[in-house]
Amino acid sequence: MEVAGVSSLWHQIKSSLYVVKNRTSPNWFFNPVLKGEDMDVVSGSLSTSQDESKTDLNEVKGHLEITLLEKHFLQEELRKLREEESGVEMLQQELERERCRNMELEEKLNDVINVRLDEPPPPSSITPKAPPPHDMAAPGKEDTYSRFQRLLFNHLGVDFDDFHVQPLEEAPEPDEPLSARRLTENMRRAKRGLRPITSFMRDLSALSSWHSVYTTAIAFIIYMYATWRGWTISMFLFLAVLRLSLNYLIARGWRIQWSIVPEVSEPVEPPREDLTVSEKFQLVLHVAQRAQNIFGKMADILEKIKNLFMWVEPKLTKKLYVALWVSFIASCLLPYQLLGFIIGVFVGVKFFIINFIFKSCPKLRERYDTAHIVWSRLPTDVQMRERGAPASGRRVPAGGDDGGGGGGASRSYSTKRGAFHEVFNLPEMCESGWRCCLINRDKKTPADYLRNGVLFVTDNYLCFECTRSSSSKRDKVIQLVDIVDIQKYKVLSMLPGFGMGISIATPSTQKPMVFGAMSNRDEVFDVISGQRKLAVERAAAAAAAAAQM
Repeated sequence: MEVAGVSSLWHQIKSSLYVVKNRTSPNWFFNPVLKGEDMDVVSGSLSTSQDESKTDLNEVKGHLEITLLEKHFLQEELRKLREEESGVEMLQQELERERCRNMELEEKLNDVINVRLDEPPPPSSITPKAPPPHDMAAPGKEDTYSRFQRLLFNHLGVDFDDFHVQPLEEAPEPDEPLSARRLTENMRRAKRGLRPITSFMRDLSALSSWHSVYTTAIAFIIYMYATWRGWTISMFLFLAVLRLSLNYLIARGWRIQWSIVPEVSEPVEPPREDLTVSEKFQLVLHVAQRAQNIFGKMADILEKIKNLFMWVEPKLTKKLYVALWVSFIASCLLPYQLLGFIIGVFVGVKFFIINFIFKSCPKLRERYDTAHIVWSRLPTDVQMRERGAPASGRRVPAGGDDGGGGGGASRSYSTKRGAFHEVFNLPEMCESGWRCCLINRDKKTPADYLRNGVLFVTDNYLCFECTRSSSSKRDKVIQLVDIVDIQKYKVLSMLPGFGMGISIATPSTQKPMVFGAMSNRDEVFDVISGQRKLAVERAAAAAAAAAQM
């Protein structure tokens, strides 16, 4: 028995040595000497080597992705530095050109002065005026009818001739070719053209919300006194004349501020000449998106007005119908002076007092502000079509299917591992978020550098859930008050959403975190910015209350 055991052990050792010796041969797996247990050993070693090679390939792929993204980030930083250097060089060149031009003008001016000093004064030559031509016909011989006919023809004959002249057809202006630079410039021109209207509306809103108590109180007293004296129209005409006078002084170089709320100057980016095809496409896409949103808001307003007058919502149109009848009867029975006084007092009290109360108390506004109730409840044509057929909304309820919701850029997603407050251990709730990828530039390993997941925004937190991990260790929770800087960022065009992303900087990170691959980047940016502003205001109010206590 012992001899048989030793012989079998010796046979296994020889087989193992043979396998190790012949593993370098390309045909070692098909060696006929290997049988039974030897084949199991060979197959196990082959599978282990394949797994190790796959792991190595995945690691190399991850490091390549990190290198590609870091290269893009460094290229963006290098481009910004080059733009700054080119701007300084351009300013230096322009300064040198201005200096040379100034020197040339001084030389020319000196030459002209020297020439004029050397020349003798020219002799005065006065040319006698030609006598006026005398009319051949004596004025006494022209009768009254001829003089009247000649006078009528001189004043009205030219105007009557216009009726006999055929108007020339103007050729239509040719359409300009599509240009990214011209498109950007037209958008900036439209924004500058709308700036007086937006500033005027902002001042009216500041007056109504009592942004400056003294200014609003003085305006209210002046308006009510002018209404009591019947000078409302005269007051508005005087304000228009005053505004034109101030505009004249501003055009002459005076620095006068006519605004209740100080204007914030936005930085204007200089137009770039070296735009790539991808950047031009992104620019056109951005402008088209903004135009789409503007036209959508205009269409909503026009459709609501149309539906109000077409009795689409009878309860709402009935209120307008009754108000018009009451106004018509009052205009027939009351004198116009008393009617103007009543309208003026109502407008003043509504603008200065009632609107301030409704803005301060939203619940009262929802119950008693008739104009707000009618306008908010009026449906658009899109909402009417959605009432007829059930349509999927933008938000997906918690626990919903991942593929539900709207299509394209409006699709949102819910948490994968249960309820929101259980996943992030927070008291707040959030039903859905936006699909994106988190690029954490402080990490060096591929698994931590780039993560796919869902971004959620609550009242106080910015939460990111990694969808490929069953643990919450790779999730990210950021307080909105801790965000130092938030900017729109373009990562890579090869990513979904044309590479659009959001860069967020916090005190705990050395490099900003980038949430990329967002097809609805502008919407997410507006939501995060709005919630962050509210969170900062709440934190400041709480700190002030704590300091007073």
